[in-house]
Amino acid sequence: MEKSAKSRAEIKFAATQKRDQQFLNEKEKAQQELVERVAKLRALRLAKEAADKEAAEQAAAEKAVAKKKKPLRSAKGLSRKLPETKDQHVHI
Repeated sequence: MEKSAKSRAEIKFAATQKRDQQFLNEKEKAQQELVERVAKLRALRLAKEAADKEAAEQAAAEKAVAKKKKPLRSAKGLSRKLPETKDQHVHI
């Protein structure tokens, strides 16, 4: 028994609808994966930027502390002792 033209058209239409729905589901899934990947990469980038900023601040703080601890010139550094010789002792 042959199927009527209407029956065949309904079967084709149902198959087309099914394929369209599968395509839309796959497209939505791919879009969701993209959104998740971008969110993950953004979170990683922000975490890295925060860590870099913290490291830079720490380095700047250490540099400032080191600069404060190191005196520019001390009195000891300026008064060097020269070797004494007999000619250096002059009495007035």
